[in-house]
Amino acid sequence: MNTTLRRLAGVVMVMFLALMVSTTWIQFFHADELNNDTRNVRSIYAEYGRARGPIVVGGEAVALSKPVDDEFGYQRKYVDGPLYAPLTGYFSLVSGKSKIESTENDFLNGQADALWMDRVRNLLTGSDPEGSSVELTINAKAQKAASEALGDQRGAVVAVEPSTGKILAMVSNPTFDPNDLATHNTKKANDAYEKLANADDDPLLSRATSWLYPPGSTFKLVTAATAIESGDYTEDTQIDAPVTYTPPGTTRSIPNYGGEACSSTGKMSLADALRISCNTAFAQLGVKLGNEAIYDQANQFGYNSPFEVPFSTYKSIFPAPDDERWAPAFEATAAIGQWDVQATPLQVAMISAAIANGGEMMAPYSVDTIRDPQLEVVQQTSPHRLEQSISKSTADQLTDMMVGVVDSGTGTAAQISGVKVAGKTGTAQHGDTTKTKPHAWFTGFAPADDPKVAVAVVVEDGGSTGSEATGGRVAAPIAKAVMEAVLNG
Repeated sequence: MNTTLRRLAGVVMVMFLALMVSTTWIQFFHADELNNDTRNVRSIYAEYGRARGPIVVGGEAVALSKPVDDEFGYQRKYVDGPLYAPLTGYFSLVSGKSKIESTENDFLNGQADALWMDRVRNLLTGSDPEGSSVELTINAKAQKAASEALGDQRGAVVAVEPSTGKILAMVSNPTFDPNDLATHNTKKANDAYEKLANADDDPLLSRATSWLYPPGSTFKLVTAATAIESGDYTEDTQIDAPVTYTPPGTTRSIPNYGGEACSSTGKMSLADALRISCNTAFAQLGVKLGNEAIYDQANQFGYNSPFEVPFSTYKSIFPAPDDERWAPAFEATAAIGQWDVQATPLQVAMISAAIANGGEMMAPYSVDTIRDPQLEVVQQTSPHRLEQSISKSTADQLTDMMVGVVDSGTGTAAQISGVKVAGKTGTAQHGDTTKTKPHAWFTGFAPADDPKVAVAVVVEDGGSTGSEATGGRVAAPIAKAVMEAVLNG
């Protein structure tokens, strides 16, 4: 009898031990998986039952949580929601989180490791948990100026502080209202998300960071930088500038804008070629430089790698030299920002920012400071160099050339009284050119002699001017408005 009892007791003890181990294993090693499971209603109530921290621009909350009389406890509200949606993203019962709401979620909901003291304090005092505030780098005046200047036209505007990488403005149109997704009425939230997700113009995708465009003639900055960095060219070097240029291996010629001649002599300086945006000169230069050299320079400016701002952006594309499609004809068109060259507006802004900063590209970022509920700083972004894109000498020459573009070239509409502005226009063909209208681009910085802001603007399909659009006519005035907003403080 005793032997039987001992065996039974042993079996029971093993069963209890197995139960304890399995429970501990599930609770400890699968805690995150269980907490993040969408079927876990307790985690949803816990998430929405906390006072989520605000997202702040210029001392004012553009996203905040307010107490509400329902089972969740707090409702996320967005002030000027459509204006800041490309940055804040959304916080939704139905569609989850995006942009800053997602990347900074642990701070916003108060669960970040850096906030452990706050959690201990709440435990000891019985206080309700609160999230941290996330302060953005955005200049509210510049953001508003960008939105108003772009108006109803589809496109994007990005402004960056060259010396730090701070993102000063980020506007995308069409946009959306995060409040429609933040509602606690799950049917309305789901209907709103389905409508946005299925819209032809994809308003949920930020055109500033998650949309690729042919950069057109703004890419001539990269081609010019490649030439000067090679040591074989300066801004004064005379280069060929024919009326049309037919690359080797093809019978299809590349014309200049409007079919015009760039020079009566068929030659001009590199600076003048950029000033009037001469296609034939840069197409021929691209073939001479070769795709490998331009690829390397494009990468130094950030192509083929995403930026983290802190949410990840689409990577801009310049095809690799080992791409079997390469031919002289494509070297020519790639050098003027066509063929398969693709860029986000943020990428184009970063090229101007690097030139403005003496060739040093600073890592772009949109989160400046994170503060706990007692307003103590728990995280501060420190500016840091991402790349030495070009030498200081090359940057100085490109700056002079870009000033020429605005002073007396294709970008005169970006001129600001009493301020020296550097810039480059672009008119980018895309799709079936017999059916589509070109995108209008402008990128630049000001003041050229003491840069405070670099900007990129793209207006899809020429905006309100359609087929008559050029970057100088359509995009340059928008860039001017944003630069003025930053400079006038």
